[in-house]
Amino acid sequence: MKNEDDQPVVLTHIDSNNGSRTSPVSLAEPFAANLNVVSQVDVPPNGGYGWVCTACVFLINAHTWGVNSAWGIFLSHYLQNSTFPGTSQFSYAIIGGLGIACACLVSPAVNVSMRLYGTTVTLTIGTILVFLSLFTASYASRIWHLFLSQAVCFGCGMGFTYIPATAVLPQWFSTRRSLAVGIAASGVGFGGVAYNLIAGAAAQSVGLPWTYRILALCSLAVNGVCSLLIRDRNKLVKPKQDAFDWRELGHIEVIFVIVWGFLSELGYVVLFYSLPHYATTIGLSQSQGSVAGALLNVGIGVGRPLVGWMSDRWGRINMAALMTASCGICCLALWVPAKDYGTLIAFALLAGFGAGNFWGTVSSVMAEVVGLQRLPTAFGVMMIVLASPTTFAEPIALEMTAVSGYKAAQIFVGFMFIGAAGSVWFLRSWKITEIEEKAKREEAGDFEWGLSRFHAGKAWLEPRKLIKRCRV
Repeated sequence: MKNEDDQPVVLTHIDSNNGSRTSPVSLAEPFAANLNVVSQVDVPPNGGYGWVCTACVFLINAHTWGVNSAWGIFLSHYLQNSTFPGTSQFSYAIIGGLGIACACLVSPAVNVSMRLYGTTVTLTIGTILVFLSLFTASYASRIWHLFLSQAVCFGCGMGFTYIPATAVLPQWFSTRRSLAVGIAASGVGFGGVAYNLIAGAAAQSVGLPWTYRILALCSLAVNGVCSLLIRDRNKLVKPKQDAFDWRELGHIEVIFVIVWGFLSELGYVVLFYSLPHYATTIGLSQSQGSVAGALLNVGIGVGRPLVGWMSDRWGRINMAALMTASCGICCLALWVPAKDYGTLIAFALLAGFGAGNFWGTVSSVMAEVVGLQRLPTAFGVMMIVLASPTTFAEPIALEMTAVSGYKAAQIFVGFMFIGAAGSVWFLRSWKITEIEEKAKREEAGDFEWGLSRFHAGKAWLEPRKLIKRCRV
């Protein structure tokens, strides 16, 4: 049986993650058509074992990014005791940022490892590197020992654990994706609180070397178990896992995400590492500064699941733009005039909701705009670009503070977040244009059109789309 034009009928399945997929078949072959469509469509379970993976990614974040946040405790100890004579504050400041930069720079190697050896082996490599970095840092007797262990080795280990885990989680969810990613990302905040308290207490009681060893053993145990429990769905999703694909930089939507991340990191790293020290400059004690830093982590831990839940309800790109902008406004409205403990505490809690917004929502937003298949490659390209702001953000802030005082750094952080929100707002306009264009083509019968054929041109700059109310 054929249609009136004696042409095969084109069946199209619309998948929110990967765009439309077409299968030209004849109506005389309905059974074959059904088999063809089913074989091409991957529907995420939207839960099930995905919640186990969510818990594992939560713990991995707590035992990588959370452990990394304890660097502030070690930094304070090194500075107070002049552990490495002749070492400048710039050298100490760059260690924390360099660790995050190394986590970004290893993304091509992570993609190669994922393609050749799979998720479990890649996560295990990261687990071993994190353990070795912390364990060897306990024996550091020169500043370059810390650069190799605390910065380079730990950063590489963090990249080999965080990047695969982040790429796996969106594969398990559709309508609950942002909630799951938000819960997993909150491990950074809660882990930061826990390990700041653990590192602070341990450094007082057993000394810094044994503190490093305790963190090393904790991370080895937890990350090792999680590496074995996490499962990917690569056989169904079939993601691209190229080492590095510069062509992703030719997509305007990827550029918007990268600008969002670049500016957000310039603000986030400065805020994260500078807040405790700022407290001492306004006459507060070091313990009060530590509390402010801990509450910033609490805000991140509580805020990420809440933002994820709201993102699934009101749009992932919408919430990413709103929360990023709110952090910038909060910095200018609360941090700049904060001269007392109460105001600083209020700022730390509120800023936490938006400060960690980028890392808490980026995987969901990227899955929304590039699809699950392109997600690993596009994410890897973004990580490479983010290496520079994570490395130099805190040194830049220190120089600004030395020349003009903390107000210059505070204003800098505020405007970085506001600029980042502007990039997400343009991304939102691009996504609206994509949705409208897709609807027009399908209404006209162009069923072979897909996301890969979409080129917005300058249509996304129309004022109507920039201000349109839409769940995106």
